[in-house]
Amino acid sequence: MTFAKTWTLANPWNRLVQGDVGSGKTVVAALGANIVVSGGAQAAIMAPTSILAEQHYRNFIKLLAGDGGTMSQSEIRLLVGNTTESEKEAIRQGLQDGSIKIVIGTHAVIEPDVLFKDLQFVVIDEQHRFGVEQRAELRSKGTNPHLLVMTATPIPRSLALTVFGDLDISVIDVMPEGRQPITTFVLRPQERERAYTLIRGQVKNGNQAFIVYPLIDESEKIDARAAVDDFETLSKQVYPDLKLGLLHGRMKPAEKDEVMLKFRDKEFDILVSTTVIEVGVDVPNSTVMLIEGADRFGLAQLHQLRGRVGRGSVQSTCLLIPTREDATENERLQAMAITNSGFELADLDLKLRGPGEFLGTRQAGYATTLKMASITDVKLIEKAREQAQALFERDPELSQPEHALLAEAFERFWTGKGDVSLNLVDVKTHKVLRLPTLVTFEPSRLKVLKNGKSFIPRNV
Repeated sequence: MTFAKTWTLANPWNRLVQGDVGSGKTVVAALGANIVVSGGAQAAIMAPTSILAEQHYRNFIKLLAGDGGTMSQSEIRLLVGNTTESEKEAIRQGLQDGSIKIVIGTHAVIEPDVLFKDLQFVVIDEQHRFGVEQRAELRSKGTNPHLLVMTATPIPRSLALTVFGDLDISVIDVMPEGRQPITTFVLRPQERERAYTLIRGQVKNGNQAFIVYPLIDESEKIDARAAVDDFETLSKQVYPDLKLGLLHGRMKPAEKDEVMLKFRDKEFDILVSTTVIEVGVDVPNSTVMLIEGADRFGLAQLHQLRGRVGRGSVQSTCLLIPTREDATENERLQAMAITNSGFELADLDLKLRGPGEFLGTRQAGYATTLKMASITDVKLIEKAREQAQALFERDPELSQPEHALLAEAFERFWTGKGDVSLNLVDVKTHKVLRLPTLVTFEPSRLKVLKNGKSFIPRNV
């Protein structure tokens, strides 16, 4: 089923698009926005950082307002924290009167004074970077608009059927034409000089490089190299003739944006950074990444970091150096060297770390509350899902006597103690509600019933 066809369905779109970094998710979002705008409505795109929002803005302008585009640049606007107040006011006015069709921004788009004339399409990029309330707040600015959430972190099929069970899932499993696979090597700590030589060679050829660290400053408790300390050494001893930039999480947002923009504009040859560059940064000229203390990262994070290079047509390289020599045989690092497939790595990551840590929480409910033979047993999960959907058709409120125990179990599971939380909206009033309740999943028409009243959930 194509995206355009699903738009004609009676129910609002609830879709998760997952694809590796650079696979074309932004193009999908732009096409969706164009369909909505051509019908006279509006679209909003929210990204976690101003750099990523600006990147989306440039791409939307090129795709929709460039040569052969159907829109003018004035109909697509960027709204971020450092947008001038006069420009913010003009954007707010344009959204209210409908003259602005698409707004792209950060958390600024969910400010109370940002109102829309007819918001019908909401896109949330890197959805795991936003809280449930933030995602619901944006969607509540329209009348139950279509929802598209995007992620570059591949989700194993088993989790897609459970945690994201309320969303139809689309997978982009091909890369743009001309994109070359990234070559990945695991080096021993004493081979670091080889890595430095490779980086110098790439810079000499006009390319740029990332050097990524697990820590900002050195720690007595953690045996790992740190960005700030090594930046001094790299700048003064290893690459005194090159231009290096430093980026880490303790910097103010404006400072981080300034550093990334300078790197993008080739004012730095090498960017020394922590994992703040993990999401969405597009610097096609960067062709090599060195990750220090690589054994301290999970597979999903390593894959996300690696995706910052290889975004142009030039062959790119990722070098992984663990903290200790014996860690070179680390299963995660070896897997990175073998495959570029984010989906293969996601399945392995799930097996190695378990669902709680994969989801970023030990309280996701699967380890203790939800009993399952195996979270990686996709066939069993699919069979259970089919049975649950059949049960939903017969007894959606679990009111029949033979389902009393199951109803009690669901009530206990959805108590809000874990991190799997819901936002619900009253169909008639469109007010967002938070209720511990009986939930039954079915893609595109998930319903929540309580006391005979019907609700449509927001994003889970």
